[in-house]
This record gives sequence, C-alpha cells and structure tokens, in this order.
Amino acid sequence: MSQYHPMPEQCADTVPVKVNRVFDSCSDRDCFSNVQILMDGGELPANVTMVKSRCVRVSDICMNIEPVPFNRGFYSIDLTYTFRVELMAYERSCSSPVLLTGTAYTSKNVILYGGESNTKTFFSSGEQIGDTNACCETINLPTAAVQVVEPIALEARIGSVCGPDGVAPVRTVIMTLGLFSVVELFRPVTILVPTYEYTIPAKECHADTESPCAVFDKIRFPAEEFTPATLSGSAKGESCHCGETVQQNEDSTS
Repeated sequence: MSQYHPMPEQCADTVPVKVNRVFDSCSDRDCFSNVQILMDGGELPANVTMVKSRCVRVSDICMNIEPVPFNRGFYSIDLTYTFRVELMAYERSCSSPVLLTGTAYTSKNVILYGGESNTKTFFSSGEQIGDTNACCETINLPTAAVQVVEPIALEARIGSVCGPDGVAPVRTVIMTLGLFSVVELFRPVTILVPTYEYTIPAKECHADTESPCAVFDKIRFPAEEFTPATLSGSAKGESCHCGETVQQNEDSTS
C-alpha cells in the first residue's frame, strides 16, 4: 500500500465539493419461493426427472421510482430482479447430467426517504437532472442504487404451472432463492470539506527483481486450506453459491 506524507498541523481550508449524498438506505434478506424458471428453448424435457442448481446469478435489476402520495420526500422503489439459472438435469439417478439454462424474475418494493428538490440541472456534456411535466411542475427524483451478492439456490424441484392457454399444464423448474441486498437513494449536493496541501506518495515505484522461487519462498504457507472446516469455523469458498442444492424427485402434482 502506498505511503503518504503526514497531514500538516495548520488549520485546513474548506472548499466546496460536488458529491452524491445518500439520504436513506436499507439492507434486506429476501427469500423468494416458488420462483418459476422460464427454460431456454421452451418446456422442460419430458425425460428429466431430477434437477439441481449449478449456478444462479443476478443479470439485471429494473428500478422504478415514484413519490409516495401525502408523504413528501419519501419514494416507492419497485425492483424487478432478473436471474440467469444453470441447472444440471438428470433422467434418472446416477445418470449423466445435461446442462439446462433459463431465466427467472422476482419483484419487491421498498420505501425510502430521498429528500425534495424543485430544481433542474444542466451540464455542458448534455446530461440533465430533473424534468418538467405537463403541468409545468419540476420533477427531480433521487437516484436509486441496488447492491447484491450472488443469490443462494435453496431449493430446485420439478413442478407444473399453467401454460400459455391457461388450461394445459407445463412442466418446469421451481426454485427458492435467497438474496442479500442494499438499496440506497441519493442526490448530488454541494458540501464543504476541509483540505490540506497537495501530496504525493512517499513510496518509490520499483519492480521485483528476485527470482520466482525467491518470491515463492516469502509466501505464507496456507495452513487453513488443509484444515477441514467445522460448523463454528468458516471455509474458504463458502461465499460461492453456484454449487449444488438438494435434489428432489418430480413433484407428485406434475
């Protein structure tokens, strides 16, 4: 890590800085059950009797922000998650699996405080913040940001849902997904911050001229990699949720 010169002892001056201020935020632990997987290529093959998850990831998040009526400064945020799913499909137990892919959608809603602003901002780059509606009122919505980690596949099973005609059942995969997320509402604001003299790193740039074996000898031995994890411990790689889930036989209702 670079080293920097120490801060001067004299009092700092203040300068205006344009930043995105987070007005409100929330974290959530969502468990989405009975999530229908829309299989690529149509219906689940008839010979598939068992499935298990190989990998699930969030490929897109659609956000819609609307002011909350009679509660000024608060906004309703509708979130629609798009998941890309990879499944290992089996014709029977111990048979060679076939890779299947599909897409799933889930939605949720949160309400956060985002402040109020009746201004429009124009930039030389052509960007604009704020708009005017048909009633000549200025609409300046805050910006929403959603952070997620890759979802956890808690269950994968075969089930039946109503087909496009609403009558004939269609075989598909039903999943239960766990998702951790953080939602924020922010606006650009101008604030005053203390500043000191400009500084440059004190650490000099240099290339490592040692032999590869000499560099390897300096690496700490990874003893934890050779120690089985216990329930009270944590194993490296537990954050990877693209592993297997419990496989179940075909739903009796299919």
